[in-house]
Amino acid sequence: MGADAEIGALLRGARCAARYTQAQVGKACGYSASAVSRIESGKLRIDYPTLLKFAAFLRIAPEQLRASAVPGMTNLATVAGGCRSDEEDEVRRRELLTGVVAAGATAVVGASPASAAAAPVNLDVALFRLPQAEPMPLPQLVEQIAAARRDYCATQYARLGQVLPGLIASATATRDASTGWIRQEADLALARSYVLAAELATKQHSDAAWVAADRALAAARCSGIPVAVGEASRQLAIAMRRSGRSTAAVHLLTKEAEDLDASHDHTGAVRTTLLLTGAYSAATGRDRSTALSLLDEAEQEMERHPAVPGLFTVEATRTQVDAYRISVLNALGTPDEAVKVAARLNVDRMPTAERRARAWTDVARMWNALGDSKQTFAALRRVEQEAPQEVRRPALRALTAGLLYGPTRIEGVREFAARTGALVA
Repeated sequence: MGADAEIGALLRGARCAARYTQAQVGKACGYSASAVSRIESGKLRIDYPTLLKFAAFLRIAPEQLRASAVPGMTNLATVAGGCRSDEEDEVRRRELLTGVVAAGATAVVGASPASAAAAPVNLDVALFRLPQAEPMPLPQLVEQIAAARRDYCATQYARLGQVLPGLIASATATRDASTGWIRQEADLALARSYVLAAELATKQHSDAAWVAADRALAAARCSGIPVAVGEASRQLAIAMRRSGRSTAAVHLLTKEAEDLDASHDHTGAVRTTLLLTGAYSAATGRDRSTALSLLDEAEQEMERHPAVPGLFTVEATRTQVDAYRISVLNALGTPDEAVKVAARLNVDRMPTAERRARAWTDVARMWNALGDSKQTFAALRRVEQEAPQEVRRPALRALTAGLLYGPTRIEGVREFAARTGALVA
């Protein structure tokens, strides 16, 4: 869900909770009922003062606005004031990443209300204040990173957040104390630990994804291993896309894909994944021709090379290509075209809980865009079955709130909203 759509969903949920009509909200904020409808659907962008006016009338706390931005405050600022210069963006990122503005990242994704305060990990701060660590034997470091990756794939985000700062510190110390080929392997380990940090920061809607991805790419290039460069480039492109720079993200992904030797299975699989991410990035920028072209290219690449387990958190399989096709068609505003894809999608074939939950999330968004509340809720329930921590993410809480306060009464939604944090007190 883009920033405009997610802010719109938050406004709609608050309006329905307050039992206001779109006409009443529009009158209070100086808009027509049809304009309010477009704002709530993410089709009309409003400036920051107007957003604050809506929030004040609907009694939405600033913290909720920050938590619902994608990612963090960067996209909220994009919604508020249009495009900024690169220099302004860089200043803003530095402020965010050094903790001046936390953008809601102090809460661990998926933590229960009772435990969230007990074990928060603010990656915005943690990446700049790594703990002291000693070098460790390379096999031990590799195994710890593999264990952290398993936590991510199992959606154990709270536990991952606790171990990542120390893991990155250990990888850095090991790299700095090494020479020769061992240093190259340590650079690879460090790159992959930062990739995991970028993945988690993205889940948290935190701008720490920028710095983690940048550091991952620097370490990957030092390792000289193309697979690692592809992994890190993908994360950097995701951070770019989520801050509204879809075109730049597509350029980075396609350039990295071109540079890979696709004749080998490993690099061919990486290339498939880069093309899939590029397709979705193009779709978020409403570039239909590029998005569909990259999707088709990824599918052809996937057919030429078998999936290679362990390269990415995303596997280069037909099932994954279908899941991406649904997300691309959702982003392009043509969810009706995704229905037949969803009908053949076998989510159970995906190897990790994180990927299965993501696929059901895209299916939920598809049905929501088509106005089918019951099918939307059924898909959200599948997300919860696969990964309880996923349904507490801001984007899914907004989707749940839309069902809770929408016109269709659905049995079980209120209880679902209560346990996932979407119920407005």
